[in-house]
Amino acid sequence: MKNILFFITLLVFSINSFSQSKSPKEFLGYELGDRFTRHHQVVDYFNHIATENNNVKLVKYGETYENRPLHLAFITAPKNFSKLENLRTNHLKSIGILEGIGNSDVTIVWLSYNVHGNEAVSTEAAMKTLYALVDPTNSEIKKWLENTIVIIDPCLNPDGRDRYVNWYNQYQNKPFNINPDSKEHHEPWPGGRANHYLFDLNRDWAWASQVETQSRLKEYNKWMPHIHVDFHEQGINNPYYFAPAAEPYHEIITDFQRDFQVEIGKNHAKYFDKNGWLYFTKEVFDLLYPSYGDTYPLYNGAIGMTYEQGGSGRAGLGIKTADDDVLTLKDRIEHHYTTGLSTIEMASLNADKLQQELIAYFKKATQNSSGKYKSYVISSNNSKDKINSLKKLLDTHQIKYGSPSSSSSAKAFDYKNNSTKNVRIKENDLVINTNQPKSNFINALFEPQTKLVDSLTYDITAWSIPYSRGLEAYALTKALVLKEVSTNVVEPNVSGVKKPYAYLTKWNSIEDASFLAYLLQNKVKVRFSTSAFSIEGKEYGAGTLIITRKGNEKLGNKFDVIVSNAANKFDRKVIGVTSGFVSKGKDFGSSSVRYLKAPKVVVLSGDGVSSLGFGEVWHFFEQQINYPITVLDTDYFNRVDLSQYDVLVLPSGYYGSIFNKNKLDELKTWVQKGGRVVAIDRALSTFASSDAFELSKYKDDDERKAKEKERKEQQEKLVLERYDNLERKSLSNITTGSIFKAKMDNSYPLGFGYDNHYYTLRQGNNNFAYLTEGVNVSVIVSKNDLVSGFAGVNALKDIETSLVFGVEEKGRGAVIYLADNPLFRSFWENGKLIFSNAIFMVGQ
Repeated sequence: MKNILFFITLLVFSINSFSQSKSPKEFLGYELGDRFTRHHQVVDYFNHIATENNNVKLVKYGETYENRPLHLAFITAPKNFSKLENLRTNHLKSIGILEGIGNSDVTIVWLSYNVHGNEAVSTEAAMKTLYALVDPTNSEIKKWLENTIVIIDPCLNPDGRDRYVNWYNQYQNKPFNINPDSKEHHEPWPGGRANHYLFDLNRDWAWASQVETQSRLKEYNKWMPHIHVDFHEQGINNPYYFAPAAEPYHEIITDFQRDFQVEIGKNHAKYFDKNGWLYFTKEVFDLLYPSYGDTYPLYNGAIGMTYEQGGSGRAGLGIKTADDDVLTLKDRIEHHYTTGLSTIEMASLNADKLQQELIAYFKKATQNSSGKYKSYVISSNNSKDKINSLKKLLDTHQIKYGSPSSSSSAKAFDYKNNSTKNVRIKENDLVINTNQPKSNFINALFEPQTKLVDSLTYDITAWSIPYSRGLEAYALTKALVLKEVSTNVVEPNVSGVKKPYAYLTKWNSIEDASFLAYLLQNKVKVRFSTSAFSIEGKEYGAGTLIITRKGNEKLGNKFDVIVSNAANKFDRKVIGVTSGFVSKGKDFGSSSVRYLKAPKVVVLSGDGVSSLGFGEVWHFFEQQINYPITVLDTDYFNRVDLSQYDVLVLPSGYYGSIFNKNKLDELKTWVQKGGRVVAIDRALSTFASSDAFELSKYKDDDERKAKEKERKEQQEKLVLERYDNLERKSLSNITTGSIFKAKMDNSYPLGFGYDNHYYTLRQGNNNFAYLTEGVNVSVIVSKNDLVSGFAGVNALKDIETSLVFGVEEKGRGAVIYLADNPLFRSFWENGKLIFSNAIFMVGQ
């Protein structure tokens, strides 16, 4: 009798607890789908549900750049909720992430919503999903939660979401207008897709350049879910997309991961078929690039999936589609809600299998990596900055590393020479062995050549870390024995004499650029050497910063303090010397040692400018080197007096409507008077089409005519192609994010700090001829310079003898051409010093 009373009391308590949980409509005051919900209201609703239920926990895991909070909601059965931390650690022990023996009896499903801010249905669906999960009257869902922990991230990108929602709420018609021509269906630049710094967070999982990603990965690696879903939207005329994904799949994705995607897809189809909803699978969205919200989980053992609802920022509350249907926000919510619950259902029904397979995945990874290479060695010949930067990334992903137990010789793949040979392994090299839980992810990041089973892919096809970071590195087919980590001896950052004649420090990393930026903002006058020199028994390369006491007299005693503080803040090794008389090279008073004037930098943004390209530049200055810039918008750029500025940065974009002939002539005059233009990626086309500048896509008129004839012949051939083969045939003309080894002239200021080569990421057909009168700082010489990724046969012909980086000097100024984007997604670390050189060194 007591037991019956107890269970009745428990049931009444549960029902009463839920009765205090308001539906989204009751809490917000409107039906989901009637309007878009601002982020703070979403947070308030999740807080409400967590407060009113004994099986929901809301955790703040970070903040965005605009100080909006990031949250995770944990939902499971009360019996699991009381031991949530114990379940987490047991799970990580069972897969070998934590030491010890664990016996996990729950499956973990992580649902991520709204990584693209203007794909705003996701967060609305998250609220509906949360409410369903706490409904005690739904016995089926309650049963799922008995063996399942559901983690909901309601909004990965609050800054982008609110940018979109605030705009839409301001400009929508009332009632909403379904006409696609209406203003409410046309977002202004830059749109709400990206985060504050206009980065695509769905391509940042592996590189962790953004604060949102960095915060999320800390939590993700604490849980390592069995299933992760990334909720998206696509074009308004597309039906719903869910797994299985399209080829190419990366080779490390297991058969079980492939098969379970099919099983989940079948379960979704069951519900969509019942409702008569259209959907498609196995198309467009492949699983190759490792930095997506589906591939990153897959490479970490989970079932990673993307779900795509038709709509996105264009759809608003409702829009008329090409087939004369009306797609509403309520429709879109219902579809994401359905696949979300279907995913949880499949996780629960297959909990044992999911657990067994994840344990087996990590056990195999730890005991015997499936990849060809068992050790990746980063030579100690690399700079300390490059090695420390890599360690930081490895720590972010909880990848273990160490040093060899002894020096030895080994047969290895040499990234620098793109060949296998005998190499010398040294005790102070950095080694990443693959016999650890993150084995597959390590192989995906470091593999020299991406294996492509299909060249039709959604993103870049090469990203290998040794190339993207310019590292001297080797890949070994045998694992190295590692020694215990030893504590490095800490050396003072400032050495040499007190009150020296000058301070000297190297110039070969972005950290050096941050050090310089700090000095310039503190009014310290800095010089740099344009050639190598030796002094007091030490050798210094071109670009070395020379901070003389002469010129800094106004700072008095603060001079030494500022330099010392900067050295400590940025961990720079600064050496004080007693004289400007060098033993080899040019003395400090030589014209070869130039005064580095702090540049006043402007960056163009707005219509015509790539929002992602602008964001990369913006983030570089504000978050990486902390140097002030002025942002000018294209709609008033022509009214700005450029004579107030030294450097104009043109991110990738189409500038035809901004730089007409008259404006280009004005720009040329400004350059001749000492101005510097830094043009990136597609911005180069503006100069290539103008007679005022030397840049061209062709060496001469004969080559232009030959290329035009060749293109015409190719088009005529395509007319005869079958329609279903046209897309694949066109691949012969494109480059999909491939890595080339380019020659580098490191004697010119744009090449300071580099070796005689540079690994560049070439995208599209951004091919330009060598400059005939300017300086060709970096060039691709041959199609054989391709080291990783896909490039079509016709594209390879055009890439031969093409410019990577060049400088056209005009009068006292210069135009700096960066044909390949050195700041791409902020993960191409090897390019950041090139951009720093363009800003600080060239034209001084």
